[in-house]
Parts: sequence; C-alpha cells; structure tokens
Amino acid sequence: MENKSKGIVLILLSSLFFALMASTVKSLDHIPLVEKIFFRNILGFFIAFYVVKKRKKPILGNNRKYLLLRSILGLTGVAFYFFALSIMPLADTVILNNLSPFFVLILSALFLGEKIKKFHVFALILAFVGAGFIIKPQFNMSIIPSLMALMSAFFAGSAYTVIRHLRLTDAPETIVLYFTFISCISVLPFMLMGQFVMPSLFEAVKLLALGGFATTAQFLMTNAYRYAPAGELSIYSYANIIFSTLLGFIIWSEIPDIFSIMGGLLILSAGFINYYWKES
Repeated sequence: MENKSKGIVLILLSSLFFALMASTVKSLDHIPLVEKIFFRNILGFFIAFYVVKKRKKPILGNNRKYLLLRSILGLTGVAFYFFALSIMPLADTVILNNLSPFFVLILSALFLGEKIKKFHVFALILAFVGAGFIIKPQFNMSIIPSLMALMSAFFAGSAYTVIRHLRLTDAPETIVLYFTFISCISVLPFMLMGQFVMPSLFEAVKLLALGGFATTAQFLMTNAYRYAPAGELSIYSYANIIFSTLLGFIIWSEIPDIFSIMGGLLILSAGFINYYWKES
C-alpha cells in the first residue's frame, strides 16, 4: 500500500507538469514542431546523463532493445501530441491524449500477459464512444488534428507499456536518458535544414520552461510506474484533464462545447469503472 501511495502522488504531480507543458507548447505557436520537441528534451537529456553518471548506472542501459523501442514510441507520441496541440483546443487534445491508459490496458494484455475482464471491455467501449463525441467525425480533412491526438494516445500508451516492462531491468534515469537522447538527435537534422526559428527573449524563456516542465513530468511519471501497476495508476492520470481545462480557460478563454464535455465525462467514467471494479 505504501508503494501504491507513492505512485499515486507521483502520477498526480506528473499530470500537473504535463498540463503545464501542454499549455506552454500551445503558446509557442510561431515555433516549429521539431524545435519544440528538441527543447522539450534537451534539458532532460543533460539532467538524466548527470544522474546516470552520479549513480554509476550503465550509460547504454541493460535492455537496449526495449529502451530504443520505448524512445521511438515516445517520440512519435510527442510529435502527434504537439501537432494536435497547435491546432485543437487544449482540453480536447489533452482528453484524447488521456486515452493512453486504455491503450495500456489493451497492450498490456497483448504483450505483458495481463488479463482483460468483462468490465474492462465495457470501460474500453465507453472510453472510445467518448472519444467519438470529442472528435465529432465529419470524415473530411477537419478530422486530422483529432486523429493526431488519438494517435498520440496510442503511442504514449505503447511507451508506458514498455516502461512497465523496463522497470525490471533499467533505472528510471536510464529510461529518460534514452528517450531524450533519441528525441534530440532525431529532430536535430530537421532543425539544421531550416526548421528552426530564432526565438524572442520571451519565447526563449518559454522554451526553457517547456523543457523544465517536461523533464519534471517525465521523471515523476517514470518513477510512478515503478511503484504500482499501470492499471492502478491510470485513474489518477486523468487529473491532467482538470488541470488542462482550467489552464485553457484561464489563458485562452476556451470553454469545451457540449459534445466535448459529454465525451470527457464518458472517458472519465470509463476510467472510474475500470478502477472501481479493479479495486473491489
């Protein structure tokens, strides 16, 4: 129980910092996608490198294949997420991204041997019906940003599932080191080829804050999944929705429409159902 409590506190704090990160990304509307990804990760890379060296962990890690896989999945999820944030309302994007625990549920069953029960199926259906309300599909080009947000959830869920496996072989700082390094070197060529805008002083401060928020959230989240199974912590990650909705209203005066509210409530209900029956 003590370990689970630690995991809950860490995942709540992680949700707050991820909401702050998302708000910062959205506010940097004149900065290219790859530049935002680079600054999201560069600070985390140096901090993770320092921690790995200080704790005398192997720089290359132990389970290198899965460390690389986690990094690629995480980077892809971040790219989709940042793209969606630049176009969609903050709350809608974050709600769709928070479908990741349901993808964790599916992927954990497929690859980690965890069982899916009947109430899991009901929760999954409820969650994806909720996603439909938020996406409001019109089957034209306007659906693309919502699909990007949905894909960000899938790749994030995939990365979290791999993290759950990596807890057996590698330290959190090693996982973060790999992810940040792969992310930085992957976008650097695009920046050198012209996808870089010299930021103003205020934008530079926000880019540094983006890295700080993301790094803090990343370490908190990675450590949280070491203390409790992903399914037990998933309900608490929805605090990100509350934080992001408040920030969207305060900063951009965004108010979710009735369909987004209904979809968000369905997704939250699915999370509570999944958690309640798991605990009962």
